[in-house]
Amino acid sequence: MSVQRSAPPPPPAAPYHPPPSYPPPQPVAAQRLDNRALVALGLAIGGLVLGLPLGVPGLICGPIAYFLGRSAINRIDASSGALGGRGIATAAWIFGSGATVVGAIISLVLLVRLPVQVSGPSPQ
Repeated sequence: MSVQRSAPPPPPAAPYHPPPSYPPPQPVAAQRLDNRALVALGLAIGGLVLGLPLGVPGLICGPIAYFLGRSAINRIDASSGALGGRGIATAAWIFGSGATVVGAIISLVLLVRLPVQVSGPSPQ
């Protein structure tokens, strides 16, 4: 006589539990752009553009843009994320340095050329 053994019954399925619901994401406050960063960038670009042909505007606008850019970077870092525009302030800081250098070189060239042209041979 052969006894057939039946397979054991499958274990009961575990009850389905849906995943926990997570709270909706909190809205992030939009960062305000630091105004000093924009002013510094405008001065730096203006100093570069006007400093190339004239020299002196680069000497005036460049250092102002440099110090305003550095001040904006310090304010943005101290605001704990409330202020934005660190990249703009960094660009203004770098362009302000460039405007100062360009203004100094062009002014020096113009100051050397002017006396040479004035003291040249007189027309007869």
